[in-house]
Amino acid sequence: MIDADGFRPNVGIILVNAHGQLLWAKRIGHDSWQFPQGGIGYGETPLEAMYRELYEELGLYPEHVKVLAVTRDWLRYRLPKRFVRAGQEPLCIGQKQKWFLLYLDEADTKHIRFDTSIPEFDDWQWVSYWFPLTAVVPFKRNVYQRALSELIEAVPVHRQAAGR
Repeated sequence: MIDADGFRPNVGIILVNAHGQLLWAKRIGHDSWQFPQGGIGYGETPLEAMYRELYEELGLYPEHVKVLAVTRDWLRYRLPKRFVRAGQEPLCIGQKQKWFLLYLDEADTKHIRFDTSIPEFDDWQWVSYWFPLTAVVPFKRNVYQRALSELIEAVPVHRQAAGR
């Protein structure tokens, strides 16, 4: 499913713990780390896609997380030319994403697993809130910056520090 502008609808998932740290996942078989993300299927809402991807990529169910916030608008990134599949119809030039911030209690990390039917990751770690901006592939950096900047207000420790 690709829109008229060539962007594939997608969801991004940012899991945060009580200390404001984020779950950073390692792509299976690579030394490449990122937030979980995935495409929105035909007839699927972004929320439904997020829960499906959460299970497919991390083995987590809705009862393991709490939705704290979602980005207001679609955030877009273009794929580098080497990743655009010439001749594909319709041509996909990038992704447009709704980003979800989810709270994951550290006790529920025991439910994280990678032996799902569509494994994408083989390891994970907690990282500081802004760390992903230094480690993600460059073509995703702007989207990560925008998502993290918009969603920080909903991070539990940020709200406490701001006196909310």
